[in-house]
This record gives sequence, structure tokens and C-alpha cells, in this order.
Amino acid sequence: MNFLRGVMGGQSAGPQHTEAETIQKLCDRVASSTLLDDRRNAVRALKSLSKKYRLEVGIQAMEHLIHVLQTDRSDSEIIGYALDTLYNIISNEEEEEVEENSTRQSEDLGSQFTEIFIKQHENVTLLLSLLEEFDFHVRWPGVKLLTSLLKQLGPQVQQIILVSPMGVSRLMDLLADSREVIRNDGVLLLQALTRSNGAIQKIVAFENAFERLLDIITEEGNSDGGIVVEDCLILLQNLLKNNNSNQNFFKEGSYIQRMKPWFEVGDDNSGWSAQKATNLHLMLQLVRVLVSPTNPPGATSSCQKAMFQCGLLQQLCTILMATGVPADILTETINTVSEVIRGCQVNQDYFASVNAPSNPPRPAIVVLLMSMVNERQPFVLRCAVLYCFQCFLYKNQKGQGEIVSTLLPSTIDAMGNSVSAGQLLCGGLFSTDSLSNWYAAVALAHALQENATQKEQLLRVQLATNIGNPPVSLLQQCTNILSQGDKIDRRGSKIQTRVGLLMLLCTWLSNCPIAVTHFLHNSANVPFLTGQIAENLGEEEQLVQGLCALLLGISIYFNDNSLESYMKEKLKQLIEKRIGKENFIEKLGFISKHELYSRASQKPQPNFPSPEYVIFDHEFTKLVKELEGVITKAIYKSSEEDKKEEEVKKTLEQHDNIVTHYKNMIREQDLQLEELKQQVSTLKCQNEQLQTAVTQQVSQIQQHKDQYNLLKVHLGKDSQPQGSHSNNAQVNGIQPEEMNRLREEIEELKSKQELLQSQLLEKDSLIENLKSSQTAAGRNEQSSATTLVADSEKIAELKEELATLKSQLNAQSVEITQLQTEKQELVQKAEACAKLVPVQGESETVTAAKSTDVEGRLSALLQETKELKNEIKALSEERTAIKAQLDSSNSTIAILQNEKKRLELEITDSRKEQDDLLVLLADQDQKILSLKNKLKELGHPVEEEDELESGDQEDEEDETEDSGKDQD
Repeated sequence: MNFLRGVMGGQSAGPQHTEAETIQKLCDRVASSTLLDDRRNAVRALKSLSKKYRLEVGIQAMEHLIHVLQTDRSDSEIIGYALDTLYNIISNEEEEEVEENSTRQSEDLGSQFTEIFIKQHENVTLLLSLLEEFDFHVRWPGVKLLTSLLKQLGPQVQQIILVSPMGVSRLMDLLADSREVIRNDGVLLLQALTRSNGAIQKIVAFENAFERLLDIITEEGNSDGGIVVEDCLILLQNLLKNNNSNQNFFKEGSYIQRMKPWFEVGDDNSGWSAQKATNLHLMLQLVRVLVSPTNPPGATSSCQKAMFQCGLLQQLCTILMATGVPADILTETINTVSEVIRGCQVNQDYFASVNAPSNPPRPAIVVLLMSMVNERQPFVLRCAVLYCFQCFLYKNQKGQGEIVSTLLPSTIDAMGNSVSAGQLLCGGLFSTDSLSNWYAAVALAHALQENATQKEQLLRVQLATNIGNPPVSLLQQCTNILSQGDKIDRRGSKIQTRVGLLMLLCTWLSNCPIAVTHFLHNSANVPFLTGQIAENLGEEEQLVQGLCALLLGISIYFNDNSLESYMKEKLKQLIEKRIGKENFIEKLGFISKHELYSRASQKPQPNFPSPEYVIFDHEFTKLVKELEGVITKAIYKSSEEDKKEEEVKKTLEQHDNIVTHYKNMIREQDLQLEELKQQVSTLKCQNEQLQTAVTQQVSQIQQHKDQYNLLKVHLGKDSQPQGSHSNNAQVNGIQPEEMNRLREEIEELKSKQELLQSQLLEKDSLIENLKSSQTAAGRNEQSSATTLVADSEKIAELKEELATLKSQLNAQSVEITQLQTEKQELVQKAEACAKLVPVQGESETVTAAKSTDVEGRLSALLQETKELKNEIKALSEERTAIKAQLDSSNSTIAILQNEKKRLELEITDSRKEQDDLLVLLADQDQKILSLKNKLKELGHPVEEEDELESGDQEDEEDETEDSGKDQD
């Protein structure tokens, strides 16, 4: 304390003791004092001086402070003071109150001190090890200091942390700290650490960062949370933006599903706080990071599907249609929905079905288009709606057809008074606001993008301009407005309307010869275009001249020469006479040389700083890039080259037609083959069923044979004259019932036989049909001949099997006939026995004894049959058990074989290791012998091996020392 009083007193005593001298004394005290209290007090004094005298403390004390961090780790208080002092030296945050002139100087000072600190990489490693301390006075200043180092020289510090063992893992532990201030500052530290470093981003992501950050956002209240939620969202953006690996990990980890609660908004959306708006804005941006058009198509598509499946897209559409949402949030929501549905058919179909909560309900697309063509809406909102409409139509031919259909007469009549998307686009196309003209023209062009069918359909659209005048086509109306130019008084830019209409016409006519013919059919169009191109106009009009040249070039390149007055060659001659080929190509080049062309070609989103910059559409720039070269070649081609090209085109078309014909034929034959294969499979199933039925019938017939044989035996015995009375009793008792049952069974067999014969006839006709269809298919296509031959072989086999079935059935029918005859004979015998009159009647006791004897024999036979069945059942069970044992023994043998192989491999490895050890031991023995020989040469006594082995540790040390001295 006396030392501190002296220091403070020296500071206030006068100019003799300057600040530098005071700081020097404190540094000496830190370096030389043996008492920890003195060093601690000196460091605390340096901390108090470091804010005001940052340069002096940094120059003189940094080395001493680093030494304190290395040596006094046991005292958390002095470590905390040292870290705070270093933070004050390196950080620029305290310089906010200083004048602006010194801001750059302070930043340079911070970066210079940072460079000195990280010059020794061990300093950063030391700081990382200090962050493992749980003490608040050590951990919190350490986090702030490392964050400041990353802000000053981020890439260098990132590289040191990246190569440091467990460096990133130590920092990830900060997110699990129970103290909120350390956790929150840990988030800021990770923000600076992950900025623009993909390797660290991947490590942080695989250290479970997504789980922890989403937990923090949920704990803080999602979008209603404070600044901590904002910091977590910024960190998530750092981890996911332009990092495909982390994006895939985020999707695979089902973290997209956890984003849905972020966008749950209530009915009352008024009075949002600024922090909530900021949080929701960042959340929407995070969704856009996952589905950005710049991501790989596969990754974007999988994220889009996941967002639809978990209900995130539905939640965003709810915000889109909600009332009271702030304008900037609504704009960002529209942009987010745009990229979630872009190029994803399922999401686009869902968006088309969304209705606004109005009375009557209107489609969301119609409500958005109302905002786009309304000049009173904010500019950024109108751009966002255009982007949403473009994304809805991107690679969506179904949606394009629905939009164009709303302009066709039949659909307009059906819709009645309700406003459609097509009507809104037409209204915007012909309004007096130039920006609405541009938006509507670009939106309509996207409805025709890469869709020749809709380009032809749009030619049918008729517009009623004035009462009493005949309707004109949409194409004609566009050219009429284009030719009027500046005659119509419009609000906004002078050239936006013309540029929009020219982009629409160029998109419409490209790759559509029918539309080119309709355009050239109006005799005023070509003179207007040539007049525009030939004039010498100012810089503003040069873009219009370039677009007119592009439209005329499209009319030449896609011309099918159906109009004699405007054939390709005549249009080229017209250009050469009135404009000149070189001048025409120069005017065509004005488009790609425009300053806003490259800006529009970078991203699909129409992102303009102000309405004056609204000139080009992204998809149109791709069309210009595609057509500029081919139009230039077409202008310079001669008529002979054109004829040759036409011939080549026709040849190619014929070739394509032939290829298409054969493709269709092969497709049809593939379908026929599939049908044949299915029929063959059904035939196989039916064949198997028939075989089982035949087997059952064979067994039944065998049973009937046995029963008939048994009856014949009984009847043979009973036909003797001595047993006439018992015969009569059996005929009157048992035999008639048995014969009735046999009669019924024979009738059933007859019906089954007829059924089988009808099925066989059906199969024969089906096989004949198959054979004829296969023969026809074989004549049409040689490529499928082998398959048809295989099928015919299969069918032949089936036919043979069916023939065997026929023979079996014929044999069965013969057997049934024999059985019927035997049955009739038995019936006749029974009737003859019934007519016989007993000559010598036996007593009742003898008859009863014989019947009892027969019943006993029958019961014995039944018992024997039952026992045989039981034996068969027992044998089958025993067979199943033996099979199970065999399977288990086979598996055991396989396991033992694997174990044997593994042991053999281990034995081989151990043998190799033993060989290596033997080689090493031999080398070691050789070295020991050479050393002994050297010692003997030097005159040193060398002991034998036994003595060396029995010597203790002290002798070995002495020998080592002696040998070292001798070598010296």
C-alpha cells in the first residue's frame, strides 16, 4: 500500500514524475517483487492506468503481464487483473468517446499490440488454457480478450486456434456456462471465430453448436427474445452461409423442424418492438441461407421439401397474409417464401392454393399482384412481389399455363366479376405508371419462359381497346404502345415502359416461329424497328436501340419464311441497305455493355437501390447472352448458307422424327412386354393352382379307389350263399349311404373336370394370342427379339405343362368312368342280393356276430389309420427339429471358421512381430559388440555379460558417466 501511495503521490506531485516513470516503476515492481500481494497491487495499478495511458502501458507492461499469466496461475485475482489490462491495451472499444480523428490511430494501435501478442503462438495457447478455469474473474476477462484479438487480426488468430489441440472445443464449452454473461460473450467470441473460415465453421458445427444455439434461442423466447437471440442468429448464419457441409448437417439433424415455432404470430401484430423485428428479420434470412439459389440444386431442393413437410412454408404463408405485420418484415417474408418455392413443384402447388383471409377469399398470388401494380405501395415491396411471382413460375409449366389461361376468353367468361392474375398483369402493362408497365411486362415474360405452348396460347388473347372498335391481339397492342413511344404521358422513367415491352416481345418471339410470323404480319413493325435502329440518338436511347436490334435479329433467326415479303434474306438486305451490318451489330452490343446489365445478371432477385435502376431482368440477361452470338452469325450468313442450314435443319427434324417414332415404338413394345410378362406371371400362378388342384384330385381319387377296393372285398365276402342274410343287412344298412356319398363325389368330380377343361380352353386361346402378339412385336423391333423368344420358350413350357395336365385329367376321367361302371356293377349286385330269398336262415345271433365282426375290423382299420397319421406327424416334427439342429450347427461351423481365420491372422501378425523383434535384438547385440570392441581398444576393462546383468543400477550409472568422460 505504501508503494501505491508513492506511485499515486508521484503522479500528482508534478511534472517531474511523468506517467512513463510511474508505469516503469510499476513494471519493475511486477517483475522484481517476491511477494504476491505486491505484484497483485502493481498489476491492479497498471489496470487503472491502462485505459488512459494505453500506449505507455502497452509498450512497457505487456511482456510482464504475459509473464504473470504464465507464472501466477494459482492466484485468480492477479490473473484477472492482468487479463483486464491486456484487454484495455488491445481493445478499441474505449476509444468511442475520443474524437473521430484519433479513431484510425487507435485501431492501428490495437492491431499493433495484437500483432505483438500473437507473435508468440504460445500466448494464444496460454489464453485458451486459462479459459478452462471456471473462476469468473479469469474466464470472463479471458473471453473478452480473445474476442478482441479476433476482431483485430481475425485470420491470424483463427489459424493459431485451429492448429491448437482442442482449441475450438474449449471455446465451445462457453455455451454451456451457467453464467449468462459468460455464455453471451461466448456467443460473440464464436461469431468472431467463425467469420469467413470454413474449417472452423465445420468443427464448431460438429461440436453440437446447432443444438446449443437453438436451445438458447428457445430459452430466451424465440422472436420475442432480446439481444442474445440476435447474437445466436448471427452465429448460425456464420455457420451455414456458403457452407454446404454444415447446411446438410443442419438438415439431416432435423433442425429445420425446430425453426417452425419462430414464425408463430398472433392475430394482433401491432406494436412490435424493434428487437422483435430485428430477430424475425434475421430468422427469415437464416431460412433464405438454406434455400438460396446459389446453393447446390440438390441441397436447396431437399431443404425446400423439409420446410414443406414440417409446416414451415405454411407458417411463412400465414405471416404473408396476416394483417399488421411491419412493412420490412412483410417484404423479407415475401422474399423468403419466394426462395422456398423456387423450382420446387410441391411447394409451388401449395403456394398456388393459398388464399388470403378476405371475403370472398382471393388467391394469394392475385393479392400480391395487386400490390405489385399499385404505384402507392413501397418500392422494395413491389420488387419482392415480382421476385415471388418469378420464383412461382420458375420451372413450373403448370403454373405458367394457369397464369396464361386467365387471359384466354373462355376462362375470363367463367370467372365472371372476380379479378384474375392475367387481368392484373394486363392492367399494369397498359397503365400510366412506367414502373408498373415494367413489372407487368417482366412478370408476363416469366409466364412464357422456356414454354413454347404458352407462347402460342398467348397469341389468342384479344383486347377490347375502345367501344365500337374491333378487338386487337395482345401482341399487336404491345407493338402499338411501343411505337407510340413518348407520346403517352407516363409517370416515372421515360424508357422503362419501352424496355419492359421490348423484353417481353423478345422473350415471346424467341424459339417460337409462329409468334414471329404474327409479329411480321403487321407491316408497320419492321419499318418501326429499322427506323429506331438507324437513328443517331442519345445515350439514354441507345439501350432501346439495342433491344430493337435484338428483336429484329430474333425475327430473322427464328423466321420460318412463311411470309414472302419478310423472308430471312429480304430482312437481311433491308438491314444492309438502311442500317448496315456493322452498325446493326454495334447497336446490338449496347445491351451487354450497359452498366446495369452485369448487375442484373449476378442474382435472380431484382434488388434495385431505387426505381431509376430498374432496367434489366435476370432471366432476360441470360437470353441476351444466348442469342447475341447466334444473331450475329445469322446476319453475316449468305443465302446459300441459309439454304444449307435449312436443309440440315430439315434433315435433323426428319432424323428427330424418326428417332421419336422409334422411341414411341420401343416405348409401346416395352409396355406390351410388361403386359406379356404380367400375363406370363399370372399364367404361372394359375398353373401352380391347377397343379395343386390336380394333386388334390389325385389324392381324392386314390382315396376313392381304396374305398372301392374295400367295398369290393366286403361285397365279395357277403355274396357267398351262407351269408345271404348278412349281405342283405349290409345293403340295407351301410352300403346305400356309402353309395349315395360316392354318387355325390362322382358328380363333383365331373363338374370339376368340366371346369378344368373350360379353363384349359381359355389358356389355349390366351397362349395363341400371346404367340401372335409376340410374333407381331418381333417383326416391329429386332432389339426385343431375344426377350420375346425367351417369353415364347416360357409359354411353350407352360403349354407342355398344360398338355401334361390335360393327359392327367384324361386319365382321371378314364378312372372316373371305370369307377362309375364298377359302381353300377356294385349297385346291380346289391339289388340282386336284395331280391334273393333266404333258403336257410341263420339265427339272429350269427347275423349279429358277423356284423359285429365287420364293425370290429372297420374300427381296427380306422385305429390303424389314426396311428399311422400320428406317426407321420411325429416324424415330420422330428424332421423339423433335426433341420433346426442342422441349421444351428452350420451357423456354429461358420462362426468357428471365422474365428479360426481371425486366429490364423493373429498368429501370422505375432510371427511377423517376433521376426521383427529378433532382427532388432540381433542389431542391438551387434551394436553392443561394437561398443565393447571400442572400449577394449580404448583400454577400458570390459566385464562379461553375467557380471553386467548382476550389476546394480549404481554401477550402470557409473559406467555411463565413465564412458561419457572417455568420449569427451
